[in-house]
Amino acid sequence: MAGDTPHDASAPSPASHTPETSTPVTGPESHVPGDPAQGGIAKHGGLWALTLGAIGVVFGDIGTSPLYALREAIGHAQRGVGGDLAIVGVVSLAFWALMVVVTFKYVFFLMRADNKGEGGTLSLMALAQFAVGRRSAWIFILGVCGAALFYGDGIITPAISVLSAVEGLQDAPGLSGKLDPFIVPISAGILIALFLVQSRGTARLAKYFGPITAVWFLSLGALGLVHIFDDITILRALSPYYGVSLLLHDGFLGFIILGSVFLAVTGAEALYADMGHFGKAPIRMGWLAFVLPCLTLNYLGQGALILDNPDAAQNPFWSMVPQVAYWPMLILATAATVIASQAVITGAFSVTQQAVQLGLLPRIDIKNTSETQAGQIFVPAVNTFLMVGVLVLLVVFQSSHNLTAAYGVAVTGTMLVNTLMAYSVIRKGWKWPMWAVAGTLIPFAFIDSVFLTSNLLKIPDGAWMPLVLGALLVVVMWTWVRGTQILTTKTRKDSLPLTDLIEMLQARPPHRAPGMAIFLTSDPDVAPVALMHNLKHNKVLHEKNVILTVRTSERPRVKEADRVRMEPINDDFKKVTVTYGFMETPNVPRALGLCRKKGLKFDIMSTSFFLGRRSLIPSARQGMPLWQDRLFIFLMRNAANPTDFFHIPPGRVVELGAQVAV
Repeated sequence: MAGDTPHDASAPSPASHTPETSTPVTGPESHVPGDPAQGGIAKHGGLWALTLGAIGVVFGDIGTSPLYALREAIGHAQRGVGGDLAIVGVVSLAFWALMVVVTFKYVFFLMRADNKGEGGTLSLMALAQFAVGRRSAWIFILGVCGAALFYGDGIITPAISVLSAVEGLQDAPGLSGKLDPFIVPISAGILIALFLVQSRGTARLAKYFGPITAVWFLSLGALGLVHIFDDITILRALSPYYGVSLLLHDGFLGFIILGSVFLAVTGAEALYADMGHFGKAPIRMGWLAFVLPCLTLNYLGQGALILDNPDAAQNPFWSMVPQVAYWPMLILATAATVIASQAVITGAFSVTQQAVQLGLLPRIDIKNTSETQAGQIFVPAVNTFLMVGVLVLLVVFQSSHNLTAAYGVAVTGTMLVNTLMAYSVIRKGWKWPMWAVAGTLIPFAFIDSVFLTSNLLKIPDGAWMPLVLGALLVVVMWTWVRGTQILTTKTRKDSLPLTDLIEMLQARPPHRAPGMAIFLTSDPDVAPVALMHNLKHNKVLHEKNVILTVRTSERPRVKEADRVRMEPINDDFKKVTVTYGFMETPNVPRALGLCRKKGLKFDIMSTSFFLGRRSLIPSARQGMPLWQDRLFIFLMRNAANPTDFFHIPPGRVVELGAQVAV
């Protein structure tokens, strides 16, 4: 992708490609998912330290589910069959949801589908595209939908997590009911503070996330273990018989119950998305040896408490907490929910960076908040978007009980998307026989579909919100991708092939200026707009000219040895292609410095960067519908300055452009 100004038709986004026209992954590639060399633990530190870090970041979201999941599910179940089966059956469903969705699907299966150690929806999309070996429209659509739904989850998770913790004030000793009017304002204040500190980075605070969250999980396990003895018969819930029996007895209501039971596994996709930060072994160890046992004990303890005291069903989690430990537990719960929210916000920043690099979104201002950690980034526009969305949710829904209706749809949608995209990876990439593919994916897809459908029943109660948000983001992404395709096609049609221009210049040499000129373009085979305008208006050609293209690989990161490829055309012109992974931040001057080893005498102080500017006007007669043209132009105008995005010194930049109808 070229780093042209936002109006340039030749390179509207930092990705050199749309998913239909991207270049193949460079370098020798025979990726074997699951290879310990891909994203192993050695590069990050010791296994135990990484496991503790993973507990703080990866499991924060799923670790706050005990605050509300069982309360909602049992509330629905008691309207049906009632009795002990309503309680034991719900706990059984919650336990087996953790086993099937989190343990079997994500920990044992999907984490094997890593893209050079990285996970997440967009990483899986790139891996699936590479496995297929061509641009697949349906994989692209799935990836866009998954990314869009992630933002819906990113807005709801902070709101419901923090609100559910602060709601503990309702039953606080000595203050029962007195602080109810202040619960939403207190939650809003905590979340506003969280969003405001994002610009400073979280590297200093992150070292406390693991220990705090570990104490939270130990507290969950201890509370559960104590209350299991309220009614030891709750251990029946470890058998799937009671969960299935509840569903069969309740019929359609059982289907609705599943939508609430799914709240117990929200956050499971974080295991996959954060795989690149910690590696597989720490995440698997953290889940199997620590997080899963603590969650299981807590859900069993909540169930036993309700069997012994049915009134506790109104708020089983806080009913477990003894008076003497209530305030420390309330503070710990609030801290845990803030950490869970931080993980989701950071995830939204990472997804945005990937989407920009893959060409799904226009250039967005992305700031690095740490000089030593590449993953520490801050995206101001996304931060503001999430903060406004979270505050709107708090005002509209007012309680975690109301918010649970909106929760789940985005997460189940993302999980189903991951299952569907995994087909191409294991069939084409891993070469599994069809019977093995079907035997693995059909059960997962069926479970995902059941959970998704049960959550869709909550559309009238608020589940419409993440779907509307996701649909709007899909429209934005599709408009951007389609618009870039149209502009690329139009540019190629209206432009002069570079080889023809070079022949013309040899026949009629223009005036030569000293120094080097670098022309950024997304299509190195045609003469860049800036070059044509420089010749047309200034009637000058520099001594050395570089046609520079910045491309995005379908790998997360690219080795420095594979960063730059140079192709001499003649004594006056060279083509240079700089390749970045979709999780890397482009730095053009630094990449050009690597060209010195290849014979390019690059000196930033004697080099001018020429960026082509295309000012767009909507046209109802061609391309997209008029409203979509206007949306695309709006996105172009608000894209980040390419000079900043590609880290080009502003004093070395010259912009030349023209007007184009789309």
